[in-house]
Amino acid sequence: MLEAALFDLDGTLLDTAPDLTLAANALRVELGMAPMREDVITTFLGKGMENLVRRVLAGSLQIEEDAARDISRELDLFRHHYHRVNGDRTRIFDGTLDGLKAMRDAGIALAVVTNKPTEFTLPLLEQTGLRGFFPVVVCGDTCEHKKPHPQPVLHACDLLGKVPAQAVVIGDSVNDALAARAAGTAVLVVPYGYNEGREVSTLDVDGIVDSLPEAAEWIRQRNDPAAAVPGLA
Repeated sequence: MLEAALFDLDGTLLDTAPDLTLAANALRVELGMAPMREDVITTFLGKGMENLVRRVLAGSLQIEEDAARDISRELDLFRHHYHRVNGDRTRIFDGTLDGLKAMRDAGIALAVVTNKPTEFTLPLLEQTGLRGFFPVVVCGDTCEHKKPHPQPVLHACDLLGKVPAQAVVIGDSVNDALAARAAGTAVLVVPYGYNEGREVSTLDVDGIVDSLPEAAEWIRQRNDPAAAVPGLA
């Protein structure tokens, strides 16, 4: 039986790419660099803020040659710019509220597991009205490691009082899939989020759901196979 659902934030619950793009381009302009398109910066999302800033500075997903560079100043500048716009253009993805309500009404324990730092995560959840759904919020600075490491997923399970086999991770990227698999949970992904420019069909997951209500139905069917609806995976 699945008793817990652990949600990624950016690209799964919330479309935060517009605000992150504003902050990223403000950083680039301040450093004398040209701004970049939102669809390009969106491919940089997923592995935490430091990784994002390194990619924004490089203008590329490939940052291996510059991975050891000290970017503490640039990170501080990015945080400054992001604080100014965090939540301004963020929107809740269609179906999010209905899906969360359906899971909560079914007795599923809910948590957020995100690589976004606490200082940005909690204000976003409050501002969008989602905070009340989540008794547990694990952020990018909660644990020693971030996704795709399994530690944040395991920590969320511990806080909810569930074992990994009782949980499903619902995300949008390879980082969510890898973290879930390593932690031993089930994993679903949505196709509308941020997966570093790759199709989610390439990921090792238990299912692709078009919306959170569909995810709620997937959980219901998993817990009660007799209630399965033909054609709905």
